[in-house]
Amino acid sequence: MKRLLLFASKLGYQTRAFDAAAKKLGVEIVFVTDRCHQLDDPWRDRALPVHFEAPQEAARAVCESQRGKQVDGILVLGDRPGPAAAYAATGLGILHNLPVSVEAAGSKVRARSVLRDAGLPVPWFRQISLSPIPEPAFLGMQYPCVLKPLSLSASQGVIRANNREEFLAAATHIKRLLESPEIRATREARLDQILVEGYLPGREVAVEALLTQGALRVLAIFDKPDPLEGPYFEETIYLTPSRLSESQQGAILDSLQASVHAFGFLHGPIHAEFRINETGVWPIEIAPRPIGGLCARSLRFALASSKEQIGLEELLLRHAVELPGDDAPRENVASGVMMIPVPRSGILAGVEGQQSAQKTPGVTSIEITARVHDYIAAWPDGSSYLGFIFALAETPQEVESSLRSAHAQLNFTITPRLPVEHPVTGKIHTTGN
Repeated sequence: MKRLLLFASKLGYQTRAFDAAAKKLGVEIVFVTDRCHQLDDPWRDRALPVHFEAPQEAARAVCESQRGKQVDGILVLGDRPGPAAAYAATGLGILHNLPVSVEAAGSKVRARSVLRDAGLPVPWFRQISLSPIPEPAFLGMQYPCVLKPLSLSASQGVIRANNREEFLAAATHIKRLLESPEIRATREARLDQILVEGYLPGREVAVEALLTQGALRVLAIFDKPDPLEGPYFEETIYLTPSRLSESQQGAILDSLQASVHAFGFLHGPIHAEFRINETGVWPIEIAPRPIGGLCARSLRFALASSKEQIGLEELLLRHAVELPGDDAPRENVASGVMMIPVPRSGILAGVEGQQSAQKTPGVTSIEITARVHDYIAAWPDGSSYLGFIFALAETPQEVESSLRSAHAQLNFTITPRLPVEHPVTGKIHTTGN
């Protein structure tokens, strides 16, 4: 039986999808996750508990736990576990990306420097401290610009500023977010640091790709039809195949290849984001991991041996442990996913209209992942969606229409958190899970 280490910050619907694919293939998955090591397997998943904020220590613990055991491959979900997985792969002799490459990609400042030094276009950028919040005039700020926390992902805390007043408001907002108990609990470094960079106008796309010993294979180019102009940058719809011209798609792939080479990535999935405008293609993010959440369900591949359709999770598992079928081509159909946006922060009290939305022509499934009675934060404070809508059709235009029509039939009741008085300090704060 093949055996794989799966590094993930949290165990949820994405890891369950990989677990289901592994059971189908007869592959044993060992989860490596960031949780309290003093709890004795609270979720009965036999996961290895590590701390991803100390990647070399985490890797050492993983290597010691796997001494004398078979390990055929490593996969990483999300950005945070990447360095620990890379160090573990080095210690175990598993083909993977080098730690220096993964760490560079995971640092917003170093990533911009790597791309710039490779001759790729990047906006102006600089790292600043929020303790105290600086006067932007003294820093020579240009507008519009975008403020990004160094330690967060999924556009959490990312805010556009068009002038001095908006810059100071955005910096204050981000500082408050980074000082929240939820963020402090991650134990990440540089929680008082942000990246400020020039705002890039234009359309945005995402690319899903796969590296095999340095050889790059593009799995899909996703259009993002909704404008991502700020002030916040919550993503919504992904569509494939892309409706961009062949020359534009070729320029994107050239930029991807150059970016992958600049970081020195060698093996495994790649998720990349680009902005396209009249001046060319601008790499925004090049991450050595697959697409997040349930978005992988929007991609299907056809096995030549059996004509069976498989998902991205199974394709990546086959690739990681060297099983046949990792070269399966993507099925020839337009597909897409809507990450259901959060209209406002509050307690999710209920969801209506799901049955009628499910009947929308072209819609294949609707997954509401937010739990009723839980608190959910809207962007820029949040990083989790209400759920996902999936659709298939003959053209991307039809897929987009199906997704928007289904979303219009959903009604989410979100109520504000109630203010309560702290029993000791007497201060007023809000309730919520």
